[in-house]
Amino acid sequence: MPLPFKIPQSAKPYRFCSLSSKKPYYFVCSSSSTSTTSSTISPVGGGGRKRVRNRKLNPGEKEGIVEEMRFVSMRLRTSDANEASATTATWQPSMEGFLNYLVDSKLVFETLERIVEDSTDVTYVYFRRTGLERSASLSKDLKWFKQQGFVIPQPSSPGTVYASYLADLAEKSAPSFLCHFYNIYFAHLYGGCEIGRQVCEKLLLGRKLEFYKWEGDAQKLLKNVRENLNKLGEHWPRIAKNKCLKEAAKSFKLSGQIVRLIILSNNQ
Repeated sequence: MPLPFKIPQSAKPYRFCSLSSKKPYYFVCSSSSTSTTSSTISPVGGGGRKRVRNRKLNPGEKEGIVEEMRFVSMRLRTSDANEASATTATWQPSMEGFLNYLVDSKLVFETLERIVEDSTDVTYVYFRRTGLERSASLSKDLKWFKQQGFVIPQPSSPGTVYASYLADLAEKSAPSFLCHFYNIYFAHLYGGCEIGRQVCEKLLLGRKLEFYKWEGDAQKLLKNVRENLNKLGEHWPRIAKNKCLKEAAKSFKLSGQIVRLIILSNNQ
């Protein structure tokens, strides 16, 4: 219903009463289009709901859900810096561990690809055949290892646990699943490839595996995924976005357990 007066553009709250209920309401207007808070209208007094204070925006929120995830990931990387430094100092890959890593990675990527391809949830349609898919490349690499006489192991606990978790999460919450989807590809492109390069130099005389090759510009392919995710995120309620952000820590943990397989056999 149109108001009988004009509210000046100000950040201060205005108090007025409904003609029917006489209950006071507060209305907050902001004169700035770049405000870092969100406003609500809530009845107060007379047994009504309490007025909700302005909510401070999360870091990166104005840029999109992927930028919010980036800030969360930055905090996680900072908290893990000391542990990572200690690990790097004694980092010695083994062929057995590397094969376990490749097998478990293949299972996780196969799970991601199968979920977005087979799901009836229309949200996942935007993430089919992105060009980032890795399972086919890993199949080629594992076939090559077998031809060289190596025994290919079965997936180990880190891979099966993560794959099972992804399958279950995809049924419950698309935003939460897509947090893992994006972070897994991002982590492989911007961290996994460097790890792979170092391992291949130590164990394979510098041979570059198919796992670390793409047809086309992988960064542009990831950019397309990022843009689609941000567009979808614009329609998610805040509670769904918060659940998505909470999954970032789990993604770090579960992916990290698979990466550690590369050196696990040397530390047992």
